[in-house]
Amino acid sequence: MWDRVIVHADLNHCYAQIEEMLYPELRKVPMVVGGNEKSRHGIVLAKNDLAKEFHIQTGESLREAYEKCPHLLVIQPHYEDYKYYSEEVKNIYREYTDKVESFGIDEAWIDLTSSQRLFGGDPIAIAKEIQMRVYHELGLSVSMGVSYNKIFAKLGSDFDKKMGFTVISKKNFKDVVYPLPVEDLFYVGKATTNKLKDKGIYTIGDIARSHKEYLKSFLGKNGEMIWYFANGMDVSEVALSDNERMPKSIGNGITAMHDLSTFEEAKDVFRVLVESVASRLKDRNLKGSVISIHLRDNELNSYTRQKKIDIATNISSEIMLVVEQLLQENCLGSCYGYLDRPYRSVSVCVSQLADDSSHVQLSLFVDENQRQKEKKIDRAIDEIRNKFGFEKIKRCCMEIHRELTNFNPKEDHVIHPEGWFKSL
Repeated sequence: MWDRVIVHADLNHCYAQIEEMLYPELRKVPMVVGGNEKSRHGIVLAKNDLAKEFHIQTGESLREAYEKCPHLLVIQPHYEDYKYYSEEVKNIYREYTDKVESFGIDEAWIDLTSSQRLFGGDPIAIAKEIQMRVYHELGLSVSMGVSYNKIFAKLGSDFDKKMGFTVISKKNFKDVVYPLPVEDLFYVGKATTNKLKDKGIYTIGDIARSHKEYLKSFLGKNGEMIWYFANGMDVSEVALSDNERMPKSIGNGITAMHDLSTFEEAKDVFRVLVESVASRLKDRNLKGSVISIHLRDNELNSYTRQKKIDIATNISSEIMLVVEQLLQENCLGSCYGYLDRPYRSVSVCVSQLADDSSHVQLSLFVDENQRQKEKKIDRAIDEIRNKFGFEKIKRCCMEIHRELTNFNPKEDHVIHPEGWFKSL
């Protein structure tokens, strides 16, 4: 038996695969699941194998996809179906352990360490059994990576996206992992990749063989973290199943109807997202102290900025104030009122969550009475929308750019592929 058994399971091309399972005729044509092209929610969320042959990429615009494959079939997303079957897959995982940690709608880590004795002692056989059960009972293929830590398990599941099964052990990890390019390592995004390559570090093995302090000198704490990851020293735990734990963050994102070029356009779109996030936080009796914005430009380059606040919040006006500060500090262009580049997609996220009823350290510089008034306003707006509909009450500023703000994140279920949130 292994001292530690961590499986990473990836529901291959999740949205497209579920559509093909429900409608088998879709397997015969190049097909993608994408947003509404007319309303510019037009990015490729998932693709099938035939579309992949045309080099169509997840996250690119439908316009770019059509240029590669003019006869491409675009299916509108059916998020309720995806959430239902994702949960059915994870219910199979939960029959083997209570430690099933979701990573998006299509991926999960599964800790089988304590399940070895109960299910026969062979961790490889247990993982294989889970994979085959998902296939035979639900008709869905899952690629799996089996390792002794979460980082290598995820690397393993990425090796083969068609019912792949890769084992990375303490004995073979140097042979399997070290030749891989640095960008394959979890938490190594585009900016970090460029910095590493500028220093002559091209593979995960190069990271592992570098001095930890040297990596820290130009990557900061991130350099130390990826050094541990590359050397197989990740000891992070797999969290309990989703219904037994607090979420790590709550956020919403949208692909705008047209590229956002001015500060006011971006601010108005973010305001709709912020109101949704604040409402969802209060629905779950949560508040958070780290506020992040994520933007993707019209060339599909991604940027993330965040700020930690002193007093955790779920009040929309307080979250929005931080979002505006982040936009002003990082995204303004040289021309007054304009952004530094056109942005296609944006999202906002609140993390480092805590129970809303937890103790708050009062501050002399914060008007607590005003905070409570703002929270009551938020709740009143939520109650009106829940009872009469989202359109029944809006802030006046949202009518200025109505074509950009006419959406309801809480109902539209805007879900981006995991790669959309790739780390920097």
